[in-house]
Amino acid sequence: MPMSTDWKSFLEWFNLDYFRFPGLTTVKNLDVVVFNYPEGDTVSTVYQSNASYYRLLKAYGRKQVWNNKKKFGNIIYRPVDKRENYIKRCVAIAGDTLQIIDHQVYINGEEQPLPIDGQFKYRVIAPKGINEKFRDKVDISAEDFNYWKYDMQVPLRNDVAEKIVKVPGVNSVEMILAPKGNWDQDLFPYDSLYKWNRDNYGPIYIPQKGATIELSMDNISLYSRLIDVYENNDLSIKNGIIFINGSEANSYTFKMNYYWMMGDNRHNSADSRYWGFVPEDHIVGKASFVWLSLNPDKSLFDGKIRWDKLFRVVR
Repeated sequence: MPMSTDWKSFLEWFNLDYFRFPGLTTVKNLDVVVFNYPEGDTVSTVYQSNASYYRLLKAYGRKQVWNNKKKFGNIIYRPVDKRENYIKRCVAIAGDTLQIIDHQVYINGEEQPLPIDGQFKYRVIAPKGINEKFRDKVDISAEDFNYWKYDMQVPLRNDVAEKIVKVPGVNSVEMILAPKGNWDQDLFPYDSLYKWNRDNYGPIYIPQKGATIELSMDNISLYSRLIDVYENNDLSIKNGIIFINGSEANSYTFKMNYYWMMGDNRHNSADSRYWGFVPEDHIVGKASFVWLSLNPDKSLFDGKIRWDKLFRVVR
């Protein structure tokens, strides 16, 4: 709760049966899915950031973090029905292999289409700026602009970028790409063996129920959380040897299907690139239509509600 550390943000005495909508076993590539935030299940009362919490586990080990309350505080567990819900697009399903090369997504080696509202961050050089009327026309929020004199960084659809480059006073419009090999340490699996970034990521296998993979120190960082937390095993590593439930393990067979979620705003999205796989038991439903859309730059009586987007089918 706000202004507190040890108070839980949910009521433990109030419980409803956790319900998953029928047909969710048929989640397909490019479906827009509602799911529970995978890293929202545990949090340190001292290190409130989920990212910080999982970095603590990597640095000190789960037992050290959970048992040393003086240093790390209490670790609060939130049941699956008490966690935050996210809406993202499913870009890879169980059994797929995903790779991102220069911002382009590939599934099983095949190039994937960009969603109709897909966006990337662009650098726009415009000495006189871009006026509000044009921003409204192409549906760009003022809060999305990152100004530095006449140098702007803004998320754009590719077709909008092509329009902006033709606007008088705009010198150039260029997509901002993270070069291959430029490691972003905040990306899953937070391991220097995988020097990935938002635009160059993978390849990575999305686990499928019943599939068996070989385990080694080279890939354990990719799948340790699935094995240890989501599938309720006791995983440990001693002297470079992997143990599962007390026995040495060089392979593992998954008990659940997993999915890979990404936002359509590819350069401004907290998604699977940052926190990894989404287990099937975290999926709540599919998004079918937009029931309300608000313009953050407008007041209630001056165009706040985007009437043209209400009840629009999600594509």
